[in-house]
Amino acid sequence: MRLLLDTHVILALLGVAKAVSTMRRAELADPQNEVFVSAVSPWEIEIKRAKRRLDAPDDILETLALAGLYALPMTAEHAVAAARLPLHHRDLFDRMLVAQAQIEGLTIVSNDRHIARYQVAVLPT
Repeated sequence: MRLLLDTHVILALLGVAKAVSTMRRAELADPQNEVFVSAVSPWEIEIKRAKRRLDAPDDILETLALAGLYALPMTAEHAVAAARLPLHHRDLFDRMLVAQAQIEGLTIVSNDRHIARYQVAVLPT
């Protein structure tokens, strides 16, 4: 599987947020699966850290790299697709994840019920 992690899943894997199920952790650790982190997730984490709404590692990029996660950059194509999505979800970060998943053929790992309203594969945590 090719998986794209929602930010709350990344934070759970880092021990900052609610835990991910044992079964899901095994899937994320399976070398047969490609697990991606969108560029929007570190951006979202850093914005929340700056506002003191989140206690996350200072070295988020290094932490993600050490976890063996693939970085997924944002492209202009992703940005246009995210802007054109129906307004099922007002969170711009999640809308970008949806657009990236649609374009790149990824399954989003998330418990966000709004994401499931889009035409995108979702794997609950």
